[in-house]
Amino acid sequence: MKTVSDVFAEDGALSNMIEGFQYRAEQEEMANSIATAIAEGKDLICEAGTGTGKTMAYLVPALLSNKKTIVSTGTRHLQDQLKQKDLPVVLDTLNLPVTSSVLKGRANYLCLNRMNTAIHDSGNLTYQQMTDLHEVVNWSTQTRTGDINELSMIEENTSIRGMITSTTENCLGQSCPDYESCFVFKNRKAAMEADLVITNHHLLLADMGLRESGFGEVLPLADCIIFDEAHQLPELASTYFSRTISSRQLLELATDVKIADREEAGDMPELNEVLTHYEKQVRDIRLLFGRQDRRINWQEMWANSDLSKEMAAYFQIMQTLLDMLNAVTERGKLLENCFERLKVFYDFLEGYIETDKEEHIRWVEVRGLHFFLNQTPINIAQTFQQHLRSYNSSNIFTSASLAVNQDFSHFDKQLGLEDCDNRVWDSPFNYQQQTRLYLPLDLPEPNHPDFFTAFIERTCELIRLSEGHTFILFTSHAALNRATPKLRSLIEFPILVQGDGPRSELLNQFRQTQHAVLLGTSSFWEGVDVKGEALSSVIIDKLPFASPDDPVLQARLNYMSKQGGNPFMEHQVPQAAISLKQGVGRLIRDVNDRGVCTICDKRIVKKTYGRRLLKSLPPMPVVHELESIEQFFQKPG
Repeated sequence: MKTVSDVFAEDGALSNMIEGFQYRAEQEEMANSIATAIAEGKDLICEAGTGTGKTMAYLVPALLSNKKTIVSTGTRHLQDQLKQKDLPVVLDTLNLPVTSSVLKGRANYLCLNRMNTAIHDSGNLTYQQMTDLHEVVNWSTQTRTGDINELSMIEENTSIRGMITSTTENCLGQSCPDYESCFVFKNRKAAMEADLVITNHHLLLADMGLRESGFGEVLPLADCIIFDEAHQLPELASTYFSRTISSRQLLELATDVKIADREEAGDMPELNEVLTHYEKQVRDIRLLFGRQDRRINWQEMWANSDLSKEMAAYFQIMQTLLDMLNAVTERGKLLENCFERLKVFYDFLEGYIETDKEEHIRWVEVRGLHFFLNQTPINIAQTFQQHLRSYNSSNIFTSASLAVNQDFSHFDKQLGLEDCDNRVWDSPFNYQQQTRLYLPLDLPEPNHPDFFTAFIERTCELIRLSEGHTFILFTSHAALNRATPKLRSLIEFPILVQGDGPRSELLNQFRQTQHAVLLGTSSFWEGVDVKGEALSSVIIDKLPFASPDDPVLQARLNYMSKQGGNPFMEHQVPQAAISLKQGVGRLIRDVNDRGVCTICDKRIVKKTYGRRLLKSLPPMPVVHELESIEQFFQKPG
């Protein structure tokens, strides 16, 4: 039986399997620490700098332990990468008879029943929807997994996807005529039987909620759970421990009622008129929240608008619809399902309006044509711990950015992990030779009226010096939208902008386009991997402090103040440090990479808290003069 050191040593098993294998002491130490934690049934938090090879460092000890393991990643894309790229190498290296399974949320799998319903309802489809549905039907006879990511022939955001996948609300479960062929349950069964299950944080957190509510579970119990990209957990857990209802769900219910009536009743002529009023009322409520995407405090909206009047009208029409459905539920499962869903919505909304519990935050998110009513716990640590204990597992939390200056207390407190062992392994890259951190001190403060113009001018100079090959990371969509037309008018190199296409497509264009410049925010700060000369410069406009106008953050900061804490130093600064570390981490992705990271916010030097942010970054030589950047780019790597 191989040991961790047998695998990671300079002349170990991995060196024979991977061409150009480079021994990294940090990787071997991390793998040994994880192996010890799993063997002793303990929890471990470990930060591994870029280039450590953390995926192999947790896969090898997990598989050698011969224990059932769940690996939870940040995204579905990372799940596929683990299954298709990293896991086969490890399995070949270890030569173990391990079974593995990838499990995603139900929205990623074809629902045969809903596909058949769409076929029967095809008279109401557009030409494009009909074309897409034809492709789906052809694919459905060939796929083994039902994973709709295989559907490369149709657009990712096409409306047909919502018609051919199920939700928790509209799934008929064992009453479904296609239950025996259901891809969701087939994949869940495979996960129950596998030695290694690869899932994502969204599904794992949803599974925690299902276990608590008594509605069963999606994932199997495991001896060990490994949370990769664990820095995402606090924010995601806050979302998943929230209770939410969206206008999309409310309107989808109306569509499903029409289908259920046609399939199982058909003798309620007044139903269409009631549903028309129902849909109009949902849309009238949406109009109250304004046109722009935003997040709003519920109580402020209730006090300063006609929301109470419109909600009262909506409750009235819901009650009428409930009475009508209640009279026909015995006619079929579709009608019964619609009645139960509407009752859940009614009860939630009634409680949402009436509650005044201080430990919950009520807020509205407006996104496109829809609104989302959210009820979020102020503090998720206790809830997360309670859920995690139900798995009775050893838990490994790993990421490139969990600590602030090697201090894990911020992450620990958010998830209630204060008693957890923790370790940090620095990146094996030579940042002293490979990088420069440019902190210009001659730019105005970020809140100064002249900052934007100065930022644009300096950015153009930096792009000229690096001859493109640049990521510009913005801290807000507003800043991105303002800068885009200006930079397009001033820069001669090809410019790619977040929103012009899917993220993966933009990144492929960036890699393949000479001297390209990519402008992005939020999702481009992390999980983006561009190696080589294609990316030689990362420019960050401002320090990534979350907007104080956000209703959830505002409520949490107020709560911390009432508890006698210092919300800025205890929450906002550590959170900014973790986000900044992610953004800076886009620059060096390989041992041969070279580049400059620029932070155009001089508060990182001028403010006391700036030192804390700087100490959290990789050990890059700091320069303040543009001439130093010019010399760096002129010097061959």
